[in-house]
Amino acid sequence: MREIEGKRPPLGTLDVAFHRDDIGLRPLLPEAPTHIPVNLDGQAVVLADDVLFTGRTIRAALDALTTYGRPRAVQLAVMIDRGHRELPVRPDFVGKNLPTRRDEMVDAHREGVDIGGIVK
Repeated sequence: MREIEGKRPPLGTLDVAFHRDDIGLRPLLPEAPTHIPVNLDGQAVVLADDVLFTGRTIRAALDALTTYGRPRAVQLAVMIDRGHRELPVRPDFVGKNLPTRRDEMVDAHREGVDIGGIVK
């Protein structure tokens, strides 16, 4: 962004844990605390996530985002899109489409992507 636009956009973090629809069905994982450095009203916001699977985390992120304002537009960027959507969520930017079985684990990290054990 800095090379194209000449400036770096503000970056923030968003904890979606309490906006999820599966609280009590799975353990709450420690997330980064929410830090939104600008007023979101009227802004274009890009949500970024590592792995897009069912779409439920993104739905929770959209709910959490409205706590901090009413953006003009929200786009979604993901490193890995593995399919298996349960909600009508489609990313605007995708690093890699990675077909997987529903029961496989996918872990994206700095060194690459691991497809591992079976989810029970």
